[in-house]
Amino acid sequence: MSDGAGRRPDDWHRILSTRAAVWLALLVAGLSVVTGIVNIEQQAADFGPLAPHVPPMIQQAVGFTGALTGFLMVAAALALRRGLRAGWYATVILLPVTAIQGALQASRYSLPLIGFSLVALPVLLVTRSRFDRQVSLSTTQIAAGGALVGVLAYGTAGSYALREQFDGMETALDAFYYTLVTASTVGYGDITPTSPAAKLFSLSVLVLGVASFGIAIGVLVGPAIQARLSKALGKMTDSELELLENHVLVLGYGELTEPIVDELADGDAAFVVVTANRDVVPDLADRGIPVVTGNPSDEDPLRRANVDRARAVVVATNHDAEDALAILTARQLRPDVRIVSAATDRENIRKLERAGADAVISPAVLGGHLLVRSALGADESATVDRILDE
Repeated sequence: MSDGAGRRPDDWHRILSTRAAVWLALLVAGLSVVTGIVNIEQQAADFGPLAPHVPPMIQQAVGFTGALTGFLMVAAALALRRGLRAGWYATVILLPVTAIQGALQASRYSLPLIGFSLVALPVLLVTRSRFDRQVSLSTTQIAAGGALVGVLAYGTAGSYALREQFDGMETALDAFYYTLVTASTVGYGDITPTSPAAKLFSLSVLVLGVASFGIAIGVLVGPAIQARLSKALGKMTDSELELLENHVLVLGYGELTEPIVDELADGDAAFVVVTANRDVVPDLADRGIPVVTGNPSDEDPLRRANVDRARAVVVATNHDAEDALAILTARQLRPDVRIVSAATDRENIRKLERAGADAVISPAVLGGHLLVRSALGADESATVDRILDE
């Protein structure tokens, strides 16, 4: 059974449990940031059984790291919202960390953080199967991330090896701190080189760091921003368009198109929708359906959707006249592609065929044929049952 929206009870259970996991992760993230900032300001806390055994310096340190963990948890929760398995792993790792940090803060303000961290962990474990999407990184993105890590490792190891030629550097943490503030061009000036070799090394860290940071931001963050803007505007990114091959091209979107798109999505078929209706674009994008915004009867949107590499074209909206124009354009751009269309009015079947469609199906004629065949005792029950169920 399903409700009015077409969802079965197990679908609602999946949606609610997934949202509960995401919202619990966001709640823990917010509590971690807030309690971390509050406990940084306090000199020392004496709440709980661990208070006598935790030095004030450790309490302040876990306050700072608690705020940092909270921001990491926000990123993990956003990955959860996208259904990424990597976000699930990150959240499962961070939840015990936030609980331990809350306990070490030895403050009554940390009790909600500890409680919700312990509650969120079993919810995440139960909903593991809900988050199954994989993170796909290109070779360029992996190389950019590796270059950034390599520069930080180079700067940390080199500055620590030359620590006697730096004023204010004693530990490996000082070396990492100096590398990070130098590569990011912050440069507080509390650690300074005192020899020509140390100055030349600092210049190399500065040049390599600026380059690696710039490349990493452009390569790693740029595609995410482009994808977000493309989703909001209903446009596919250039990289997504380049990958389109042997796909089904769905021209237009209407009531007749919805079951076609659902069938293609359920069958894991590669397809893209070309529609000029911007009102339906956000909903399609939220469902993960690729969309190219444009008039299906114009050549440019069809070329962007790689009509020359499509395996078939489907045209099925509520407007036969618009469908005919879209068929004419598709046939002109790709004479050998198979085009299938649906006719809202049975009188327009011949017209759509003359426009260039290889096959035209009238839902009204098809439905009447199946119902009559079933009434006369023909074995059409399986087909009729499927149509009625959907």
